[in-house]
Amino acid sequence: MARYTGLAVPEAPPEQPTRHVHHVQIRFADLDPLNHVNNVRMLTYLEDARIALLRWDGRGDGSLRFNGLVVARHEVDYVAPLQLRRTPVRVETWVTELKNASFTLRYEIRDDDRVYARAMSVLVGFDIDTQEIRRLDDSERSYLERFR
Repeated sequence: MARYTGLAVPEAPPEQPTRHVHHVQIRFADLDPLNHVNNVRMLTYLEDARIALLRWDGRGDGSLRFNGLVVARHEVDYVAPLQLRRTPVRVETWVTELKNASFTLRYEIRDDDRVYARAMSVLVGFDIDTQEIRRLDDSERSYLERFR
């Protein structure tokens, strides 16, 4: 039985964000001469996961979930070499920051035993017609909040 000691009770750990999971099958063509997945292919895995998360394929009613977006920044830490394998790896993606006109995504390329890469991207709302930065609308922000 716990008793009061006059010490501050530690706060509960912050809730983990919901992660979007995208599976990637490594192909022989993804390998470099050292039999590791090439760093450019790793960025392609992140791009595929980002597109799957943001669902630029639409909502089913003909409208897009997201209007124009551009990538303003990428940062990648290669943690362990990823090699050809039969089982897919997961690209887990979540939102860490949501501003008026931009948001930050974090990623891990991983399996159950190991993280191969950690990455971050900053995306900015972009008006394709005017070629200018735009604010994210309420539906975009609401969707992103699910992964924050």
